[in-house]
Amino acid sequence: MVLRQRPRLLAAPAAAAACALLLLGPAGLATSAAAATPSSTSGKTLRVAMDSSGVDTLNPFTAYFNGSYDIFGAIYPTLTVIGQDGRPNPYLATSWSMSSDHLTWTFKIRKGLKWSDGQPLTAADAAWTLNLIMTNEVAGTANGTLVSNFSSVTAPDPTTLVIRTKQPQSNLTYISTPVYSIPIVPEHIWKSHVADLKNYKNDSFPVVGYGPWQLTGYKTDQYATLDANKSFVLGAPKYDHLIEQLYKNSDSAVAALRSGQLDYIEGVNATEYSSLKHASGVTTTQSAGNGWTGLELNPGAKTRSGKSIGTGNPALTDPTLRRAIALSIDKQTLVTKVIDGYGSVGQGYLPPAWPEWVWKPSAGEEQTYDPAKANQLLDQAGYKRGANGIRINPKNGKPLALRLGIHSDDSYDAAISPYVAGWLKAIGVKVEIDPMSMTALNSDLGKGDWDMLMDAWTNGPDPTYMLGIQSCTTLPDDQGNGGNTDAFFCNPAYEKLLSQQQTQFVPAQRAKTVDQMEKILYDADVDLMFYNKTMLTATSSKVTGMNTGTPDAKDVYPAQSSFWSYLKATPKAGDSGSSSSNVGLWVGIAAAVVVVGAGVTVVRRRSGADDRE
Repeated sequence: MVLRQRPRLLAAPAAAAACALLLLGPAGLATSAAAATPSSTSGKTLRVAMDSSGVDTLNPFTAYFNGSYDIFGAIYPTLTVIGQDGRPNPYLATSWSMSSDHLTWTFKIRKGLKWSDGQPLTAADAAWTLNLIMTNEVAGTANGTLVSNFSSVTAPDPTTLVIRTKQPQSNLTYISTPVYSIPIVPEHIWKSHVADLKNYKNDSFPVVGYGPWQLTGYKTDQYATLDANKSFVLGAPKYDHLIEQLYKNSDSAVAALRSGQLDYIEGVNATEYSSLKHASGVTTTQSAGNGWTGLELNPGAKTRSGKSIGTGNPALTDPTLRRAIALSIDKQTLVTKVIDGYGSVGQGYLPPAWPEWVWKPSAGEEQTYDPAKANQLLDQAGYKRGANGIRINPKNGKPLALRLGIHSDDSYDAAISPYVAGWLKAIGVKVEIDPMSMTALNSDLGKGDWDMLMDAWTNGPDPTYMLGIQSCTTLPDDQGNGGNTDAFFCNPAYEKLLSQQQTQFVPAQRAKTVDQMEKILYDADVDLMFYNKTMLTATSSKVTGMNTGTPDAKDVYPAQSSFWSYLKATPKAGDSGSSSSNVGLWVGIAAAVVVVGAGVTVVRRRSGADDRE
């Protein structure tokens, strides 16, 4: 699941323009996007900022973006749910058991549940969903690695699901949880779309599902509207409606929060967070970061069959050059200057939100900021400097010039990319910053048409999905289909350990195997972890219950999930809340703010401040 952090504050005139637009009222918003209207005509509405990644597709079999997965977690059921203890708890499955040989898992499925169209929700739906992912390459696009060890999935009766595995699989209760892994879909709806699954958009509203919410509408790159499921088995939402509004620029979201037109933002940047800490009517909180931000290097893009693809610079196939680049990056400066200290220097591939999987290099093995050593490595490898200071690749006589792909709709890249370009120039590597939309960048990623890319991911409490991104099985086929790779990494030793860690039921033993995998990734220098950012949130003081769990001594909450946050959100006593009669106005205003923010971003980008998400 791709995480795209929210951009930093734009210049003061941009924020002023956004605020001015907010004051225009309905008449001034005639050119804004058409408003959405919940299916009900009364009740209270919770308005949240959608994850800034947005929605790549409403098809849960092919989606990657966090914005999509937040919606899937809200509208589709899963076998289990991650509780406040970070462990799987009952959801569709009320209980589960494992055979003595660790190869067969039996889940007891709740009786009497129905999909939103009234059809029975049974174990057969779960079996059909998992079997489709196992047997259909397109269906396995997003989550195929999670079922790669399955040998069979059956539903002998409506309340029993049986999963048999090829090898023991210790993480099986994590493979179907809200937001983080596989959603269960209704067979009677989806079976007619299998033949054209790759192109199916799943945009017939209201979408048939079962969860705390039902998706009633969606406007591309603008918003999603949802209605509460008042009979939800884990407890009804406290709000009647939910609007997830996309803001490609978080200053627009902050303006909406300040003016009372938005209730919740997860992932505000450090500058905004500091200003909101003292804002009237706003509550700010921190939670443990469950993701990383870093730089991917293309080590030579290949398909599963070993066929070379893409336009990546062949110089990056040299591990010496990749190590020199790693040593040229001053990660602490990025932590201090870019995220204002709200986070930590990145090292291991798994985030600090899940401490049992945190890995750090041993003493003497750290890749610390050392440009002198980086230059020494390149000198010794024969990369001589030209008259302009740029080194020459000894294998083809060409200057070392690398493209740095960044997201054009997120200003974290704007802050990071000049640093990276300057640091690489200091070791004799020219960098061309190449802003792309999120869609274009992710499209190029799978084709291998890049040298270096900024990227970020989030991960749930089980490490298999995140580690599986680096599996050989996630490479595309020769036609460019399938795959979920982020750096075309494929290593036999790593592959063996990936399978091994799933078979280990002793936590300490499994953690040791995962540590070995993280060291392999660290030494390969294909994913350079810049930092792990603390999640910063801002909530209207009219809403309570958004943060779950207990904060630590530093007042930092455990990692949060949109599933629980939106389900537990409660209107403050005495607050009438926003009625659905105002929903059209809210969406229209927010859509207009998005347009203004995006326009200003383009201006900044053209002036050289390329931005990222």
